[in-house]
Amino acid sequence: MKTILITGGAGFIGSHVVRRFVKNYSECHIVNLDLLTYAGNLENLKDIDKLPNYTFVKGDIADTEFVGKLFDTYHFEGVVHLAAESHVDRSITDPASFIRTNIFGTFNLIHAAKEQWKGAMEGKRFYHISTDEVYGSLGETGLFTEITSYDPKSPYSASKASSDHLVRAYYNTFHLPVLISNCSNNYGPNQFPEKLIPLCIHNLQHLKPIPVYGKGENIRDWLYVEDHASAIDLIYHKGVIGETYNIGGNNEWTNIALIRALCDEVDRQLGRAQGSSQQLITFVKDRAGHDLRYAIDSTKIQNELGWKPSLQFEEGLAKTVEWYLQNSDWLENVSSGAYEKYYDQQYIQR
Repeated sequence: MKTILITGGAGFIGSHVVRRFVKNYSECHIVNLDLLTYAGNLENLKDIDKLPNYTFVKGDIADTEFVGKLFDTYHFEGVVHLAAESHVDRSITDPASFIRTNIFGTFNLIHAAKEQWKGAMEGKRFYHISTDEVYGSLGETGLFTEITSYDPKSPYSASKASSDHLVRAYYNTFHLPVLISNCSNNYGPNQFPEKLIPLCIHNLQHLKPIPVYGKGENIRDWLYVEDHASAIDLIYHKGVIGETYNIGGNNEWTNIALIRALCDEVDRQLGRAQGSSQQLITFVKDRAGHDLRYAIDSTKIQNELGWKPSLQFEEGLAKTVEWYLQNSDWLENVSSGAYEKYYDQQYIQR
């Protein structure tokens, strides 16, 4: 039985990837490594945690000795690396944790893989999941492609750019069989409510103000998390070693247009008067280094691997709102006192 390590598998995207691999590849042993920090939640995986080809391990990828022992214990055939500090706002207030996890943690993993696989690279795969934010900011036109120059603007995106470079260096120097993908903004079930869409749904449900940075004119490309998980599955199994693949949803929305659509969808599903929730929109001070626009060109993965998004954004948004409204206990459980304190510090009303 081949053993595959998935890091960050209790988090938002990671939990969807772990579930997909465990259910679709019963011949593989899936080891889920997660430190269970604020955004990691094993409740995300309670439907698969008893399956025989699944093992959870709690641990820190930044702990060199721990990572080395983990590789010695399980002799992984492949790695799908999702573990990361990922929230831009947190990277501005605490950049050190992003450097530790995203750079040093990635180094520990690729170095452990190199040491274990040296002389026997055939059939091995180290797949590093990154973000479109490494490319910086776009103007009103254009798209990020796999050859777009890196221009990170925040400690988060800089740490992810650095980890991308490390992975490529291990491919070029040591011939480690690597794959990289850079994705646009994800949304869907199980996302921690510091992120825009679950934060808005949570606030709308409780008639609390919805904070909007600046004038809400920043543009993002939105990708449904299950579509991202299917792309990760495809790249891991069919992607060309050494290649990078951009994954986008082909759904560009300004933040304010997205929030207004969310308000209307929540009103519809809760039976409120249409437009009433928009009264909760509150404009707050813009964050430092706020990139204007991200947009992904997914032509390469579509043409070479046959992937494409399965959902239009409006359909995905309706499914997402429905999930959060039906799983309010999950949302309440992760909205702890520590999160509320952070929320108050982060969003300063203009």
